[in-house]
Amino acid sequence: MPDIVTPAGTVRVLTREEAFTELAARINALAARGTASVGLSGGSTPKSFYAWAVQTKALSAAAIERIDWHVSDERCVPLTSDDSNFGHAIRGMLDALGVPAARRFPWPVELAPPAAAAAYDAAWSQHSPSKAFDLCILGLGDDAHIASLWPKCPLIGQKVTPRFTATEWPGRGWRLTITEAGLAQCAAVVVLVSGAAKAAALGSIANGPLDPTLFPGQVLRAHASRVTWLADQEAASLL
Repeated sequence: MPDIVTPAGTVRVLTREEAFTELAARINALAARGTASVGLSGGSTPKSFYAWAVQTKALSAAAIERIDWHVSDERCVPLTSDDSNFGHAIRGMLDALGVPAARRFPWPVELAPPAAAAAYDAAWSQHSPSKAFDLCILGLGDDAHIASLWPKCPLIGQKVTPRFTATEWPGRGWRLTITEAGLAQCAAVVVLVSGAAKAAALGSIANGPLDPTLFPGQVLRAHASRVTWLADQEAASLL
């Protein structure tokens, strides 16, 4: 199926295998040019990618040696918790591939949420004053949220903020997340979307009336030229 160009970026309609192959190719291409940073995401699809990457050996030796691994958002739990996004990356992929400890950059979840976010953002400012991730990988919630920017999140619309911050999601506790300011500084953003349950959210983000407070994924419209949605046929069915 041809790519679908939308106000929120280009949607590529692919099978899961094809989407994972493209994502691995993007990571390998970054590593071929030198050291680069990748922000992973939480959720079931990234977990499947980790298992696939280990099984297929799709990531190059250069990617294992040169990519700095992060997560775009995180729960305020220990890395050993089943709720930890970076913990899943460790257990599902980084350990199995032998990624060096020096290439692993979890949020400092041992600190209180505001302090953890401040420390993480400060480390970024020292390391990279004008750029966030070379590749930011996101998922999409069926409520149209991305990272930990949920519908009616007070961070939405606040462009002048740290690139990374802490926010308390009502009913779900504290989260550490990339912000709109951080997304604006990512060289590329890839959003993995699968399943019919995500079709309405993707349709609203891509082509619905502009209201990012209700459809947070619409904040990516400001960076459409750098955003690619890797969606299966079910998720793309309303485009």
